[in-house]
Amino acid sequence: MEFTVVQGDIARQEADALVNAAGTSLRMGSGVAGALRRNAGGPINEEAMEKGPVDLGGVAVTGAYDLDAEYVIHAAAMPHYGDGRATAESIREATRNALEKADELGCESLVIPALGCGAAGFDLRGGARVVAEAIDAHEPRSLEDVRFVAYSDGEHEVVREVVDEVRS
Repeated sequence: MEFTVVQGDIARQEADALVNAAGTSLRMGSGVAGALRRNAGGPINEEAMEKGPVDLGGVAVTGAYDLDAEYVIHAAAMPHYGDGRATAESIREATRNALEKADELGCESLVIPALGCGAAGFDLRGGARVVAEAIDAHEPRSLEDVRFVAYSDGEHEVVREVVDEVRS
């Protein structure tokens, strides 16, 4: 499926659904989860944790509160904090399941970060490749606008390079 790469803070994006880079406990700590939690302005962390734990690669959905979205899809690409690191397979499954859940919810737009990278310990270049390949292979039912978001200039450059390689 077609998708774009954008630079910015996921918590400032507008879409039907935003994807949180979660651990299996669904506790919203730092990184993407922290940005979403801080900007949601409501008990998103509590709602997420009530839906957990989920299996590695699994997803759960919460409201988005004050975020400019309808839903937050919490995609567990890594085990509970301190219990291990993300793997290519956990990133692939979490990405696939997030895309499928967005389609089930009837979402037309979705913003997804490089799941499993950063605090989860997976190399950004490798993790971005897994996410990009999973998005590229997805056959959407309702999704029309999928954005792969990268926060910093350096991260955006790596993600853009990887996406260009996946598409060629």
